[in-house]
Amino acid sequence: MKNGTVVRILGNILVVESLFMMPSLLISLFMQENDTKAFIITILVTALTGIILSNFKKNKDNINAKDGLAIVALGWALMSLFGALPLYLSASIPTYIDAVFETVSGFTTTGATLIANVEILPRGILFWRSFTHWIGGMGILVFTLALLPALGIGGFQIFKAESPGPVAGKMAPRIRDTAKILYLIYFTITLVQVLLLKIGGMTIFESFIYTFGTVGTGGLAINNNSVGAFSSSYLQMVIAIFMVISGVNFSLYYLIYKGKFKEAIKDQELKLYIIIIFLAVLGIGTNLYMTNYSKLTLSFRDAFFQVSSIITTTGYSTANFDAWPSFSKAILVLLMFVGGSAGSTSGGIKVIRILVLLKLIKREILKMFHTRAVIPVKVNGKVVQNETVAGINSFVSLYFIIIALSTVAITLEGVDLLTAFTSVAATLGNIGPGLNLVGPTNTFNNYSQISKIFFSLLMLLGRLELFTIIALLAPKNWRRVV
Repeated sequence: MKNGTVVRILGNILVVESLFMMPSLLISLFMQENDTKAFIITILVTALTGIILSNFKKNKDNINAKDGLAIVALGWALMSLFGALPLYLSASIPTYIDAVFETVSGFTTTGATLIANVEILPRGILFWRSFTHWIGGMGILVFTLALLPALGIGGFQIFKAESPGPVAGKMAPRIRDTAKILYLIYFTITLVQVLLLKIGGMTIFESFIYTFGTVGTGGLAINNNSVGAFSSSYLQMVIAIFMVISGVNFSLYYLIYKGKFKEAIKDQELKLYIIIIFLAVLGIGTNLYMTNYSKLTLSFRDAFFQVSSIITTTGYSTANFDAWPSFSKAILVLLMFVGGSAGSTSGGIKVIRILVLLKLIKREILKMFHTRAVIPVKVNGKVVQNETVAGINSFVSLYFIIIALSTVAITLEGVDLLTAFTSVAATLGNIGPGLNLVGPTNTFNNYSQISKIFFSLLMLLGRLELFTIIALLAPKNWRRVV
């Protein structure tokens, strides 16, 4: 491992993070609230640490896969540890471990919270808490690659380790240009939603906060009732539609920009993503109208919002879906595992992996009747390589093994099985709320400090797609390469 280069890049990441805290400090100064000192101390400490680390001697060789894994895993850990300081130093959260949990939840776009009454928090803290969604949604390392030419050498290893999905593809020959394209799309979607929410009656502060959570598919709100605090159907639909938009592979928006609209809409992952949303909304909407709701339009509005929120792993809510019929809750639990598209800001297993698994099942059925047939798995007319198929099978298998073992471990807290299961699924899938004791009207605060640390690790595992952290933790990867 090229320690000098790794440390240098980690230092640059911390400097970028300190700059990201500046808007929160300015809001705190403007509002004259008690979090100003916390932000000043954190920015100085983070920037100074980053400057010291960034002055380490750089290795001449390119970054290899092992270096990329180290930079991504350690980068996200450092971001969370330093990003938690404002919450702790301002006394917005009582313990540092709780502050780390909340910050990891923000950066990983999970949206799980420990705070029951968020409305009493200072505006600067509220802004930083939601801004972490926007930063983490696309990835601070991708942002760093876009801004710092010095990281261009071997930067694809960083991009590949942080990108969600089975395959990390480049939109441009240089990875720095790809990062810039991604953020241009990200900025555009963000600004459009901010404008639409402002037109709908939100304040400019609320518009940015809820846009950060939507586009980053995070879900930390500034109202105790989440999006349900706004009775406007217009606002709820804007957020729901933009959650769906943010769950689409961003490379498709680039295709549309390049005039390749037909190629974009023919994407098989996109088609499956839309079909799943349609069927889930149809099932839940009908079920709600037959049981809990008297108005058809209201039942389908709430169904569409919650389906959009869960499948994109955003975690916003307009209703207490924990009180919905078992059929509707069962569909939402299934959506927790699906997640959004690869190359989006969503968590979960990803639709592309579900698509490949369905094609594998179809292939095995066909081979029962045609034993000698060679039937390749194709997506969008292209053959999926065996290595990619094996990687998808390994990922899904490991995902459910972690879910099972973690659920058993969390039951030691004395919680019921459904609470334990959905707590694990919600954190590993970067979703936010679960059911029962961690439902949309509750928080994770009843868990012990050890469990909060464990959930923080699960959130990082989910955001970095399991193998990044697990591969780094393998003992052989710590041996010095001569």
